[in-house]
Amino acid sequence: MGKVGKGVTCSVQGCSNNAVRSLDSSKVKGSGLDIGSGKRAYLCEEHYKQWKKLSKQSKSDDLRLRYG
Repeated sequence: MGKVGKGVTCSVQGCSNNAVRSLDSSKVKGSGLDIGSGKRAYLCEEHYKQWKKLSKQSKSDDLRLRYG
C-alpha cells in the first residue's frame, strides 16, 4: 500500500483533497500547477484532470513543431 492508499493530500498549494494519483514532480512542474518541493507530486482527481489536459496540449504542440 502506497501513500495514496494511506490518504495523502494533494500537493497543489491551497488544495486539501485526498490524492488519487502520484506522479514525478518534474512532469507536473512543467504544466503550470503550483506544487511544493519533493520527488513525487500527489494530485487529487480535479488537478489530475487539469494536468492531463495541459500535458496533452503541450505534447501536441511539440509534435506540431517537430513534424510541422
